[in-house]
Amino acid sequence: MSYTTILYEKTGRVAIIRLNRPERMNAVIEEMYRELQDAIGEAVRDDTVRALVLTGSVLVKDGRERQAFCAGADLKEHSAGKRDHRGKRLYIELAHETTRMIYECEKPVIAAVNGAARGAGAEMALNCDFVLMADTASIAFPETGLGTFVGGGVTAHLPAMLGTMKAKELVYTGKVLGGNEAVSMGLALASYPVARLMDEAMKLAETIAAKAPVSLAYAKKRLQDAAGHDIKTVLMLETDAILSCMDTEDWHEGIRAFEEKRTPEYRGT
Repeated sequence: MSYTTILYEKTGRVAIIRLNRPERMNAVIEEMYRELQDAIGEAVRDDTVRALVLTGSVLVKDGRERQAFCAGADLKEHSAGKRDHRGKRLYIELAHETTRMIYECEKPVIAAVNGAARGAGAEMALNCDFVLMADTASIAFPETGLGTFVGGGVTAHLPAMLGTMKAKELVYTGKVLGGNEAVSMGLALASYPVARLMDEAMKLAETIAAKAPVSLAYAKKRLQDAAGHDIKTVLMLETDAILSCMDTEDWHEGIRAFEEKRTPEYRGT
């Protein structure tokens, strides 16, 4: 499939998805959500892809770069008033299906937030496994100032990441966090100069991509689901996951590589 609102490329075992509407600060429209879903599906089906990086494209104008991750929903599209009540619901469900696919993607997803992340952009970032930010980037949830509401699972993710009171502060006030502040609060893993951001994101992605795919898929699912289970259920699910991993060829390869003091070559089988 050819894309008009995103860019998709592969570098080794890493798939890179770039939101690509730089003239609108990569604001989302229906087509972008559909293309994101297609690209994520493509990455999941491709056995050579072991990790994904989601980032934004850059607008170059008059010799200057304007970085943006995603400014949120394209308000110009919203203000056109073309959607009836059912159309609005379908739009929201399309957005939520996209964030669900990011969150439940069996392969680790890293958000490289190179510029402003607002609303839907912040929601997509939070559904990734890791958020890396440029030190000049920012993230915020401005919905209460626009008469709307957060989506993409933010009401579950933010309290889990920051605690209820900090989550309320960000949602109630729309407070804007820079990269370093997001790290100190626990909303991002690390912050770098924008020129280093993609290199660091790729370094993390490649480190993860070298691990056993089946093990990673279980690690992601069990860690994300753990908060909703009691300890007995957690232990039972971990038992099943360990047994499933021990039945793979990758498990035997990991042991052989350890004994032979070499880097394992995992195949996802």
